[in-house]
Amino acid sequence: MTVFQAIVLGLLQGVTEWLPISSTAHLRVVPALLDWGDPGAAFTAVTQLGTSAAVVLYFQRDLREVAGAWLSSLARPERRKDPGARMGWYLIAATIPVGVLGLAFDEQIEGGARDLVLIAGALIGVGGVMLVAELVGRQVRGIGEVGWRDTVVIGLAQATALIPGVSRSGATISAGLFLGLERVAAARFSFLLSLPAIVAAGLFQLVGILTGEEAADPVPLAIATVVAFASGYATIAWFLRFLARNSQAAFVAYRVALGLVVLWLALSGRIS
Repeated sequence: MTVFQAIVLGLLQGVTEWLPISSTAHLRVVPALLDWGDPGAAFTAVTQLGTSAAVVLYFQRDLREVAGAWLSSLARPERRKDPGARMGWYLIAATIPVGVLGLAFDEQIEGGARDLVLIAGALIGVGGVMLVAELVGRQVRGIGEVGWRDTVVIGLAQATALIPGVSRSGATISAGLFLGLERVAAARFSFLLSLPAIVAAGLFQLVGILTGEEAADPVPLAIATVVAFASGYATIAWFLRFLARNSQAAFVAYRVALGLVVLWLALSGRIS
């Protein structure tokens, strides 16, 4: 991988990780279009550490509050009803489905699930789900009203993002809308929820690279991760402002159009 390719892929990762258009799909499709080859699931997972760092920086105040309250609740059970402590437990519980399924289907995720026809289908199908969520979601609840039912449903939605093309933010924000959360509240919970799973997956793949079990050139990988951090931070700030005034309709249209193009290119043999 050249430095230029690393910059392009890092930019793709940073921008598409938080937009509901699937970063894994773009990191699979764009290199195929440019005849660069598939960078692989390990590359994607490690560069996601950069986008995770962007979430930590952007939501640092929220994360300090949640972490402090949750740790305090371990020693003082009476504090478990504090909003920050509850949020900590919600984030932990909602991460369990993606952790269990990620370990159980690791080989399929890194292999057959990266098929371009499957990715195209996921782009189109989840685009339809996002549109329905926008149409039927009542959007009357804030992030402080998240409860255990929301945690279970959104946690299961996050697990579907193991399939390239689904989009973690697309699935979890849509689940939040179906549950009546406001659009920005659903997005904030989605971003906070992404941290445990993304960091765990990234560190797991990074250990594989360092031990030689996974192949990756460290210099382009480091460059891509830094670029992903910078572009990811800018994307988070922009996307939350966008959602405060707009629906996800534009992203639905983009997903469907991209999915149809990828499907045509894959079935016609123009990319593989």
